[in-house]
Amino acid sequence: MGTLALLGRGDKWYVGTGDGLVWAPPFPVWHDTPGFWDDAHLAQHAVGPLFTVSFVGADGASAVPRARRMAWTPAVLELEYRLDPALVLVERRSAPGGRVLASEWTVRNTGRRALALHAVVWTALDGERVDAGSVSADAAGARLEYVAIDRKGERRPMSLEYAIAGGHDGWAAYRSEASGRIPDFHLTPFYDRWPAAGGLRNEARLAGLDARGLVYLGLARRLRLRPGATARLVAIVRVTPLGIPAPDGATRPAVVGAPSRQAVRSWDAYAGRLPTFRCSNPFFNRYWWYRWYGLRLNAVPGGLGQFRHPSVCEGIGYFHQPISYSAMCHAREVRWAHDPAWARGVIDTFFDHQREDGSLPGRVYLDHLRETDFYHADWGRAVADVLAVHPDDRWLRRLYPKLARYAEWLATTRDREGSGMIDVVDQYETGQEYMSRYQAVDPDADRYGWENRIRLKGVDVTVYAYRLYRFLETHAPDPAALERWRTRAERTRDAIRGRMWNPDQGMFNDVNPATGERTGVKAAVCFYPFLTDLVTEEHVGELGRHLFDAGQFWTPYPVPSSSADDPLFNPDAEWKGKRHVCPWNGRVWPMTNSHLVDALARVVRHHRSEWALHLVELLESFVRMMTFDQDPARPNCFEHYHPITGRPSRYRGIDDYQHSWVNDLMIRHVAGLLPAGERGVIVDPLPFGYELVELKGAVVAGRRIDVRVSGGRFRVRVDGREAGRGRLGEPLEVVW
Repeated sequence: MGTLALLGRGDKWYVGTGDGLVWAPPFPVWHDTPGFWDDAHLAQHAVGPLFTVSFVGADGASAVPRARRMAWTPAVLELEYRLDPALVLVERRSAPGGRVLASEWTVRNTGRRALALHAVVWTALDGERVDAGSVSADAAGARLEYVAIDRKGERRPMSLEYAIAGGHDGWAAYRSEASGRIPDFHLTPFYDRWPAAGGLRNEARLAGLDARGLVYLGLARRLRLRPGATARLVAIVRVTPLGIPAPDGATRPAVVGAPSRQAVRSWDAYAGRLPTFRCSNPFFNRYWWYRWYGLRLNAVPGGLGQFRHPSVCEGIGYFHQPISYSAMCHAREVRWAHDPAWARGVIDTFFDHQREDGSLPGRVYLDHLRETDFYHADWGRAVADVLAVHPDDRWLRRLYPKLARYAEWLATTRDREGSGMIDVVDQYETGQEYMSRYQAVDPDADRYGWENRIRLKGVDVTVYAYRLYRFLETHAPDPAALERWRTRAERTRDAIRGRMWNPDQGMFNDVNPATGERTGVKAAVCFYPFLTDLVTEEHVGELGRHLFDAGQFWTPYPVPSSSADDPLFNPDAEWKGKRHVCPWNGRVWPMTNSHLVDALARVVRHHRSEWALHLVELLESFVRMMTFDQDPARPNCFEHYHPITGRPSRYRGIDDYQHSWVNDLMIRHVAGLLPAGERGVIVDPLPFGYELVELKGAVVAGRRIDVRVSGGRFRVRVDGREAGRGRLGEPLEVVW
């Protein structure tokens, strides 16, 4: 499988191919039994169980096998089972594309006598969600319509189409009162009828007093194996949302060849559209491809429902939808893919759905915009970062008025008094719940929902506003717009430096607008001004005594979201005596670390080169933290981690959570490639001390860039030709 085979391991089960459908159950119960019994997700909708495969003898007997071996790559999950001493089965699960999940089997008879059995592909769905009139079958397969219901209560009918390669020998559908909905053939109505029928009866019996209970649907295929013989079987399901646009018009699942080979080719083609990176750090080498895998696993294609452009979901499970707080992360990462449509699509997905007042939805669902919430996000910098790699005047001209409308909304609704500082009105809209910064303005802040009942002038969101105003100033279409956004930016700059800077403490603070006083709360987001030109030598001089202090933020795995000397600090994810799912009172969040690596890198480049070793330590510990048991072969990406042990929030069940940027950090700080769009690039690798760093095939403004760092020196090639050489610590500008 090429480069992505480097990710192979035996403790992972996620299957997907970036088409909006993903089988990645957070807390799987049946992942090591045949098929896809735990729920899949099509965008935010849980769908399942999709199907299992039972191997049934003449008397209807069928074991529920558990895999004795699992092997995973991004393309294929392979499982090996043994039903009895003579029968060895190998299943290869894959997502070949087109919102299809495939279960491909090799069945081998190792015994001395011939075997005859049926493979039954079947499901058991909530009867109240199945349209009985939709259940049908023909020579090509079987179909039904199932209603998925998301967390907002929105209903979406889905077509589930089943097929077995080469056809089936029988099918059946039955209604039943609820029983144990587990993948055990003995619990099905098929088993009750099996001794007499010797297979499925080609019938549907879906009447009943009511729709409660289960609807069973199955397809069967006879298998006859001589001693030593092997049989193949391919079963698939295609999931199609009904009543909304889809990017393809196929109406039947096609079972052609080996779906697993198709999935491998698809993943290899994807890897071929990406730059490559390697260095002497094994954690970085593995994590590079792991992050590209996670981005594609959670990708959604353009043209599917409300996703008019290709984008990225925040994660698996109920995070499987684009979320604005993570969009700035995704844009920074996927801008390095060779096709600029992906990065632009991440941005456009939200601005396509801009509200009338200029605000933006916090989430974009597959099929509705109900209760989408709102999150503050660094939109100005995200757009600037995409343009720095893929400059496009047409896209900028189209997007600029929308960014300006959002900025006007932000200034007029979240800074009504014109202070230059931006309001946070509940603990959720920053994406950072449960921390002292909110309690400082309202002791009941942690009791409120999305109710907009607090007011806090937040350092982080004010920095986001500043970067947005500066972007609008830089790209203003006329002098009046330039002056308007310059005035806003300077007002915000002066407020951050004047009102948010706490000279006694030596940190930036949030401000309580009711009193005009700084809160004094030390949170990791208080370092966000160091991302910008806002800071002076006065500010930089105080940074080290807080950030590098083990009693505050420089824990064994830095950087905790709240200072270790905060009265409510807790490394174990507890808030006021109870473990929470999203606490920001002491856990290490990859989102924040991504910001802080960039902030420290800017300080190193512009103010304190002697702090480069701290930067190296921060990025290395960050990536090392995102593994199981410090094993580079087992990378992960959970929501948050323990600042002392580095252990992830496994209790959340949400791995491959795309709420940070990592590859972008490696490109810009380890390889040192700093893109500047149409002007060119600056190459300035920071001193990580690796024997070798090599970045190949990064595309900036349509040009292919290679950087090689070795022995304290570096070399740059543009479109295959040498463009310059340099020493570490001496930035090299390459002008097109």
